[in-house]
Amino acid sequence: MRIGIAGLGTVAQGLLTLLVENAERITRQAGMPIEVVRIASRSMKPKVDIGEALFDTALESLLHDDVDVVVELMGGSDAAHELISSALIRGKPIVTANKAVLAEYGNEWFNGNATVGIEAAVAGGIPIVSILKNGLSGNRIDWLVGIINGTCNYILTAMDEQGTSFASALAKAQELGYAEADPGFDVDGVDAAQKLALLAALAFDIPVSMDDMYIEGISGVTVEDLRYARELGFRIRHVGIARRNEEKFETRVHPSLIPATDLVGDVSGVANAVIVGANAIGSVLLVGPGAGGLPTASAVLSDLIEIARGTCQRLRTGQNEGIRTAITATESRYYLNIPAVDRPGVFGEIGDILRREGISIEAVIQKP
Repeated sequence: MRIGIAGLGTVAQGLLTLLVENAERITRQAGMPIEVVRIASRSMKPKVDIGEALFDTALESLLHDDVDVVVELMGGSDAAHELISSALIRGKPIVTANKAVLAEYGNEWFNGNATVGIEAAVAGGIPIVSILKNGLSGNRIDWLVGIINGTCNYILTAMDEQGTSFASALAKAQELGYAEADPGFDVDGVDAAQKLALLAALAFDIPVSMDDMYIEGISGVTVEDLRYARELGFRIRHVGIARRNEEKFETRVHPSLIPATDLVGDVSGVANAVIVGANAIGSVLLVGPGAGGLPTASAVLSDLIEIARGTCQRLRTGQNEGIRTAITATESRYYLNIPAVDRPGVFGEIGDILRREGISIEAVIQKP
């Protein structure tokens, strides 16, 4: 099987490495060799070994007849959308790690008529897409919760375990390559929201959409919040939550208090975790690396091998329109940090206000 790769970043280089290092096993698993015949990158050819593949700066070169499958690993939306659509029109299967283009345009392609491999787009080292579309296809999935952004998890872990500030933890993440120079996409929750939109579509058979999704990042979380959470028996993690309530669906991304005894609460650093609740199996937890060149390239390869075998299921979502529930209509437990004047009776007054609004208190820490 002959493939063309768009982009020559970390994931593409990881894919080239695995295709060489694991060539014998890949050929056995796929039933045929997987050969890179063309590579296209909008920037000039970097100093990496691309073997005998032809290089071009024009993405259109990947639409040539000698390419069987197009692998889109360049990121962004507009150019990726044009390339993917053009390839599919020509009957070429697509494999992509690009959650941004999938979150924006996925409904165009998830119609049962196109072969689009997306395992690498969510939690790279965890086969969550395969689990949802195949392993749990006989279940009614009721909910899923996931730590699906490694940057946020690294920062919160550093703040929690080392007592460092958000700014310091972010700077360290940037130094280590876990966060971009402009980190807003990660720390504001957009990256996690795009991934959750894809997971919810696969889990509930609803359209890929970020409409009515509540999106909150981690910049407002303080070391004090993390310390109080520990005292209450929790860890703070940035999670994506998707839940079915009869014919209504809620999707939200925000920092949450996770019980310290919960396996998800123990997931630290850049690791990702997804726990899925379904009516037949109960719940299943998957933990692993969420990003990085080799883990994501491994996910790309899994799709390529399925395509070579002829077993890559064509995605079809959006059969169930459902009703999206806004955050204002969502009932949940909340963590409140209330600065108060230090005088007798002030906590009683706060309790009266909460009681009038129908809010009960499960646990409290009162500090001088």
